[in-house]
Amino acid sequence: MQPLNKNGIIEIPQPPSMAKPRSAHPLSMSTDLIALDIGGANIKAADGLGWVESKSFELWRHFQKLPAVIEHFLSDARPRRVVATMTGEIADCYQSRQAGVQHIITSLQSAVHAFDRDAEPEIYLVDGSIVSPEVALGCPLHAAGCNWHAVARLAASYCQTDKAFLIDIGSTTTDIVAILNHAPAPLACNDLGRMSVGELVYTGIERTPIAAIVRSLPLHGSLHPVASELFAQSRDVWLLLGELDEQPFANETADGGPATREAARVRMARMLLADPDDVSIDQAAGAAEWCAAAQSRQVARALSRVSRGIGWQPTSVIVSGHGECLARRALQHIGWNAKIVSLPDQLGSDVSRVAPAHALAMIARGLLV
Repeated sequence: MQPLNKNGIIEIPQPPSMAKPRSAHPLSMSTDLIALDIGGANIKAADGLGWVESKSFELWRHFQKLPAVIEHFLSDARPRRVVATMTGEIADCYQSRQAGVQHIITSLQSAVHAFDRDAEPEIYLVDGSIVSPEVALGCPLHAAGCNWHAVARLAASYCQTDKAFLIDIGSTTTDIVAILNHAPAPLACNDLGRMSVGELVYTGIERTPIAAIVRSLPLHGSLHPVASELFAQSRDVWLLLGELDEQPFANETADGGPATREAARVRMARMLLADPDDVSIDQAAGAAEWCAAAQSRQVARALSRVSRGIGWQPTSVIVSGHGECLARRALQHIGWNAKIVSLPDQLGSDVSRVAPAHALAMIARGLLV
């Protein structure tokens, strides 16, 4: 393990060489290995060969059900090997991050033992190693919040230059990782440190409250304050802009309503305490554009901070996750002359959305250095 200061900040490492870019694997359903990425709002699974699955799960509300939810991912495949990474340990259902890691690991053990009493899950650590539950429980803070490291290793295999950045934008957060000589070169390695240097930005493509993005929105030719309520989220922004597909039967929205442009229009109106009938779809889209611009500036500022901290600008950028639209806007705002590589284009949108699980499965299989 690399030494940390009290903020979790480390010196820029001199990492080993990474694998050269490889072609995507064909879609298959493997039964020998499944990797899991256990977050606070979603659990994602992959086999590293193309099969993926994702399930919304509000860990902070239903943490007691975690073993059963993990069993859901394992029941059909019954894999001989299960590896996992996590970010859900920060959920406020846990007294501490250490307690969260312990509960997630014991939940994994319970789910695996339901199929094989002699089997044990394996846990990914921030130094890139995969260890037993006992080892991980002995250093829980090294198991906490490190799925970004696995994605950075995957991104490094697609780098076209020696100096690159990964921008991975999901539903809740944005991860920015410098990649030097085809290996991750982070400035910090835990959430506290990564937020302080700009590598972790708490803004995402779906779950970020509008009031955390802007304090006012345009309507009828002037700016109006927004309510500090969870009336709308970033998912409504990108639905209104046509960057996210409508999902009429989804209900993971601020009001539990459908994920459609029309429903997003209503939720955006509520942010202004306006009657929905007084806010047209075009006016709601204008407010969404205002939010998107603010989000892109926030991500661009973080990119600048990481660049200053690392001491160079990237000549290539790998974008990952289903928030590529936000990443590209941020890059336009910052104006770097960098080659952009899209993991959704390289891997397919479904695999890119579960990139931490896919990367971890590839690492566990020995397909990724």
